[in-house]
Amino acid sequence: GMVSQNARLALMTAATGFVVSSCAPGVPDAGRLQAIYALPSESLEILSLGRGQTLGELLYRAIGANEQESLLLAFSQHASPRRIRQGTEITLRYTRENHQLRGVDVVLTPDETIRLSRDLVEWNSELVETPIRVDTLFVGGEIETVLWNAVVGNTALQNLTLEDRNTLIDRLDRVFQWQVDFSRQIRVGDTYRFAFEREVRPNGSMRTGRLLAAELVNSGTPFYAIWFDPNGDGEGSYFDLEGESVRRAFLLRPLAYRRISSLFTNSRYHPILKTWRSHRGVDYAANAGTDVMATSDGVVIHRGLDGAYGNSVEIRHSNGFMTRYAHLHGFRSGIAVGSRVRQGDIIGYVGMTGLATGNHLHYEMLRSGRHMDPLSVDLPAGDPVPSEDRVRWVQDMNVRAAFLERIPGSDPIQLVAASVEQQNEEQKPAQGGGSP
Repeated sequence: GMVSQNARLALMTAATGFVVSSCAPGVPDAGRLQAIYALPSESLEILSLGRGQTLGELLYRAIGANEQESLLLAFSQHASPRRIRQGTEITLRYTRENHQLRGVDVVLTPDETIRLSRDLVEWNSELVETPIRVDTLFVGGEIETVLWNAVVGNTALQNLTLEDRNTLIDRLDRVFQWQVDFSRQIRVGDTYRFAFEREVRPNGSMRTGRLLAAELVNSGTPFYAIWFDPNGDGEGSYFDLEGESVRRAFLLRPLAYRRISSLFTNSRYHPILKTWRSHRGVDYAANAGTDVMATSDGVVIHRGLDGAYGNSVEIRHSNGFMTRYAHLHGFRSGIAVGSRVRQGDIIGYVGMTGLATGNHLHYEMLRSGRHMDPLSVDLPAGDPVPSEDRVRWVQDMNVRAAFLERIPGSDPIQLVAASVEQQNEEQKPAQGGGSP
């Protein structure tokens, strides 16, 4: 994980606003001093780099030509002055007494600022990283229309930017994309809850984040995903409560949920299209140019025009499977007959070529030449938790599953310890008929 377990427990922030922290008992109270107010030693001027403007041009009035070379040379130690984007925020820091320019801050990214300062001889620079704090969001709710609205409108997340709320939905989709198609299978009354660890900047925006545990109850069936990273190198994966991988040989859907959800963030339950048509395939409405992903590893056996399908790609997979992606606006560079693709690779872009009345993707899955609804195919899971990591897994999983029970209104979760005991019971000689 991003932080140790002790640090995480000390920094957890519930979505409802509670903060869990630890204090050593018996710490003496140092008392409080009267507040002292003093004028800052600097005055600031905040500028924005204009279109086609260089850093030197922007600083022309504030700094003489003789010093510009020294300043730009110091800046170049960390980034090219010519590659600063339009709109970049630049702060000039002056001494309050005599209004002498003493420093310049250039915001490279939300996480990095180049701080330039002047001594008696020349300009110097340093790269300053934005300070972050780590917290954990605990979020849950019921779906009244669609999942997108449920998460974006969750009052527990009202202090997050819309972009960060969209990121949460995207992470949920990436975790459950092998088991639940958020655009076709979500039902009114389904519930969700998750614990999400994030790195937060001082302005409240999120730098990075990871789902630690998630539950989605879809049509009465609970799906779980628990993050497990035994080596602590960020290369872990997600497993259910029994330690089975959430991954499957096929994604249920060839489009990222965030790319099609804008079409149904209204009160209607059913999005347009996205239906199983004539037992031939699934149509997904999406904006032109939306990335189309290969749903499984395979080899491209067709790429080009194909009558009513327009621009299409066909991929042959193992075990007699074939998938088709039709009405594409165009193909990704490098996709050709004979190309090998991996699950999740971009193969083309949504369009309306062939017999299509609007921008959408027509997706088909066939096995031994017979059309199948992707939702009806029962595919084996990927590798489970390795046996040598099982003890560590049970420890991590119990802690992270317990995170879900912190969410208000949550039911207890049947943890794996109980399942192990049950398996031991089942291994005893049978005493009678029927299964427990």
